[in-house]
Amino acid sequence: MIKLDYKNVSSLVIGEKNGLNLENEFLEYKNRIKDIIIDLNQRKDKPGQWLQWMNLGYSEETVWYVKEFASMVEGRFENILVLGIGGSALGGIAVTEALLKPYWNLCSKEQRNNYPRIFFLDNIDPDSIKGLLDILDLKKTLVNVITKSGSTAETMSQYMIIKDMLEKELDDDYRKNIVVTTDQKIGVLRQLADQEGYKTFVIPDDVGGRFSVFSAVGLLPFALVGLDIDKIMSGIKDMDLALKNTDIFENIAAQGALINYLADTKLGKDISVMMPYSSRLRYISDWYVQLWAESLGKECNKNGEKVNVGTTPVKALGATDQHSQLQLYNEGPNNKLITFIRVENFDNTLEIPKIFEYTGIGYLGGKTINDLINAEADSTKVTLADHSRPAMTIFIDKVDEYNIAELMYMLEVQTAIAGELYNIDTFNQPGVEQAKNYTYALMGRAGYEDSAMNLQSKISSV
Repeated sequence: MIKLDYKNVSSLVIGEKNGLNLENEFLEYKNRIKDIIIDLNQRKDKPGQWLQWMNLGYSEETVWYVKEFASMVEGRFENILVLGIGGSALGGIAVTEALLKPYWNLCSKEQRNNYPRIFFLDNIDPDSIKGLLDILDLKKTLVNVITKSGSTAETMSQYMIIKDMLEKELDDDYRKNIVVTTDQKIGVLRQLADQEGYKTFVIPDDVGGRFSVFSAVGLLPFALVGLDIDKIMSGIKDMDLALKNTDIFENIAAQGALINYLADTKLGKDISVMMPYSSRLRYISDWYVQLWAESLGKECNKNGEKVNVGTTPVKALGATDQHSQLQLYNEGPNNKLITFIRVENFDNTLEIPKIFEYTGIGYLGGKTINDLINAEADSTKVTLADHSRPAMTIFIDKVDEYNIAELMYMLEVQTAIAGELYNIDTFNQPGVEQAKNYTYALMGRAGYEDSAMNLQSKISSV
């Protein structure tokens, strides 16, 4: 099971000004945390609560359909191209980058065990899109279009470009190269998929994009490149069981949520740094940034009061960012809570040869790269404590399907508990929707004509 070490948040280690008396805080919030956990689990089956993501680990039907489709198309495609943005892509990127062989797309077919390469188009930069399409053989590419609403301008514009290209290259057969993941009943993409006869997968009701990684949004791409989705589901279920424990002294998601909340509201630590010491986990930080920012950054609380809450998530990578950000963390404003992720057992052990023993780097010989990255992580933790900077560490046993699923599900639950502590709606995103509506107006979508006229005047004045 994943472990959480929060000693370096304690006032006993970093002082009362920047630390928390965790024993007292856990006791003070014990009943509140208990009520939150019970409430979340009671509401998760109720429509309109946006908590269906808590049930995704038990969706055996989805797993069966995903595995069936992956088996049907096995060996037919050289590439998987995922079209999606935000929650439709970040989870997929995080998991595939963590679990596939490093530099997967550069590996030979044999090194990939005959599974396809995988690419994510998660932005609308024209140079990146054109560059990727120039090197992909679309005839040998399965395109997975992901958007729940079916009206996401970024994803649908990519789809329109690629659909047109596929149709020109494959005539009527182009439909075999497109699979859609969207709402079960409504939306433009659902309508188009039904008209075109595409194979489709469903994003369940009451599952927001940033919580959708363990729905077909993620499971389909994972299965297509050979990841073991049964192990993923096992990790979710085991972590879900552990996080039903209402005792804050035993529940690591509750501990993480409360520490983040109190560090912000009591100590003024309004920046949340996620810093894994594993290159394979660097995109877990990207996924976490959306999860945390979009869920907790809210103008109003549940009572309609203007509160403007939410800590700012920052991604970092150990040991890389010791050479770019650590100076700020140690000596800059003391307004950050840093969360490390440590891997206890790497897949490989890489020895440093005993050469240059007569020089200043000879001491490295005979050690391993594993020793070095662990020493870097320990040193960073200690130097932060020396500067009275709070930090906690999540330990995972190894980087595999089971542990990654546990980690990500734990962070999802931690986010949900934190939202309840802030008394905000964790699952809406009005700030994002406003920008989407402005984009629709500027691009000439029907019904947004008045907004477009107002926006043009605003754009020229800001």
